Amino acid sequence: MYNNVMFCVRKGVNIFMAKYIVKRILFGVLTAFVVATLTFFIMNLVPGGPFLAEKAVTPQAQAAMEAKYGLDKPLFVQYLTYMGDILHGDMGMSLKKRGFTVNDIIRNKFPVSAKLGLLAVFVSVLIGVPLGSVAAYNRGKVLDNIIIIFSTAGIAIPTFLSSTLMMYFLSVKLKLLPSLGLQTPSSYIMPVLSLSLYPASYIARLMRSSMLDVIGQDYMRTARAKGVSTFKMIFKHALRNAILPVVTYLGPLLAYLMTGSFIVEKIFTIPGLGSEFVAAIPSRDYPLIMGTTIFLACLIIMMNVLVDIAYAFIDPRIKLK
Repeated sequence: MYNNVMFCVRKGVNIFMAKYIVKRILFGVLTAFVVATLTFFIMNLVPGGPFLAEKAVTPQAQAAMEAKYGLDKPLFVQYLTYMGDILHGDMGMSLKKRGFTVNDIIRNKFPVSAKLGLLAVFVSVLIGVPLGSVAAYNRGKVLDNIIIIFSTAGIAIPTFLSSTLMMYFLSVKLKLLPSLGLQTPSSYIMPVLSLSLYPASYIARLMRSSMLDVIGQDYMRTARAKGVSTFKMIFKHALRNAILPVVTYLGPLLAYLMTGSFIVEKIFTIPGLGSEFVAAIPSRDYPLIMGTTIFLACLIIMMNVLVDIAYAFIDPRIKLK
């Protein structure tokens, strides 16, 4: 009897989880559709066009290029054509990188940004979580104040400033690290540190605030009364509950860093997706801007869905609604 009841309960939970995942995916598809629509019409509201910067382009040549890429058709017809192509996985041809499709550019450039972003997320968590936990346990003490100062400075300093300072001192003055590209393992150090400075600082503050709340719970006082060691009490009992806000933050952070930090890639001349996106904006490469934006939106949506599902495994008390 007991086994039958437990089987029914597990089956009900699995059905509920499946419905929840399907619901979130449908909302994600709707969000991606809204993002694609807004980006398309906003880009086309900007004065000018992708071929105005071409040298010595006659009106006839410009009309021919617009006809080739379908830009001579009414705006709503262009929109319907583009959305139909998106549904088939075709993001169109780049208007500036002749001979390359947007799919090709994303396929070639995304792995570079993804590798850099994953390293930055790993470093951010590796630094931020322990610092926040230690700061919470030493609340009000000198170590706590030092960590607060570090995390506040990390949040306040712009990425372009930290990247420039690292390049000036570590590359130009001391000549310790290469400043351009990602040819060697050492060339990853400055870009990864630049990318992880802000999220590591934010995670440290987020972790400190969450850990302070968890430390005050009854089960933590019970563990302390039983003589549980400080390390085990903080990093085993408290960490699992305190890390939930960090998990929420990691979803969009992972998607953003994997797609590429525009400023860091530009400063360190990294051939990633972020630098392609930056170059596409002033040249009005509409398909590339649209494709990158939709790709980033889909990544963020996917990461948020995975984070919501991960909640149930991190803390079984959470009920998905």
